[in-house]
Amino acid sequence: MKKYVFSVAVALVVALAVAGGALAAPGGGRVHSLIPSFVPRPDAWLEALLKFQHDSPPPPTPAPAPQLKTTTLSVYEHSAQPWILSEQGCSTAHRHETGIVVLDFGKPAFEHGGYGTILFSGRFAPNHKITSAVLGYARGYVSCLPQGSTASIEVARGTSNYHPSVPSAYEAGVRWARETNRLQLMLGRKGLADHVEAAAADDAEPAWDPGFRRTRLFFHGFRAAVHGHTLYDYGSLDGGVGAVWSARQAWYVAGGLRHTKALPEIYNSAMAREWADLARIARGYHRAVRFAGVMTQGTPSCDCGLRPPAAHQALAHALGAQGIGHVPLPDGGTNIVG
Repeated sequence: MKKYVFSVAVALVVALAVAGGALAAPGGGRVHSLIPSFVPRPDAWLEALLKFQHDSPPPPTPAPAPQLKTTTLSVYEHSAQPWILSEQGCSTAHRHETGIVVLDFGKPAFEHGGYGTILFSGRFAPNHKITSAVLGYARGYVSCLPQGSTASIEVARGTSNYHPSVPSAYEAGVRWARETNRLQLMLGRKGLADHVEAAAADDAEPAWDPGFRRTRLFFHGFRAAVHGHTLYDYGSLDGGVGAVWSARQAWYVAGGLRHTKALPEIYNSAMAREWADLARIARGYHRAVRFAGVMTQGTPSCDCGLRPPAAHQALAHALGAQGIGHVPLPDGGTNIVG
């Protein structure tokens, strides 16, 4: 705008100078100018404008955008109250986190004629309440992001394969997928989809389902009903391939089944070696193990395992030791607390 005003002013000076010459009487005589203070010395006015432009303060420099963190904080949820999860989402935004966030609502359950989960508080939460709670998390996250932020999260509604008390594990998977689909639609309608994407997750651990039956049914039901959203396996291998589950069973929920990826628990180097061994074996299958990062639970106040950077390094090292260091392993991960 300043340049525009200045150029107009210069044009006005030139016009006034021409007008002043035209108004001058022949032989050096003068007539009264319509703008007498400008016509005699247009160069002085131009000089003053140039000085004004030079002395004007420069526009303020915008503050640098905060550096985004690729390590997120996931949560074992004790409540499905939207306002509580909204505060959690706001805290995630204030930490400038971007990546996958798992909100673990506990094991699948069925009460009052509907599917849901048993929260870590011991209370039952129906699926639609969980969806409202995750939407609250998304609202809190987006509302607390700095203006112009490019941060984004994939928020995964989490459950587990720990003794599901449901009439049908397959139907539980179908309902979990439908609510994931519904959440994505709600994110779009509420204007939140630029920063939040819907996903699902399952803490699938072999020791909780040695026969692999309920776990397989849940994942199969999810795949049958989902509309392109990812189901993350954030479980363990409990001793490695063959200790409880076969390689094909472990691979099935960690990338072998369409729409699944592994977010493996890497609490120590032994767990990293177990997952690397599975990845090596799966090279002979039609689809490889697909890693999305790592899951940890180490915090400054709890010596519960490796912190995310160390866990990521441990898995990368284990993959290299198996001769498959080329297997994609995205940066970052998530640290789950409760």
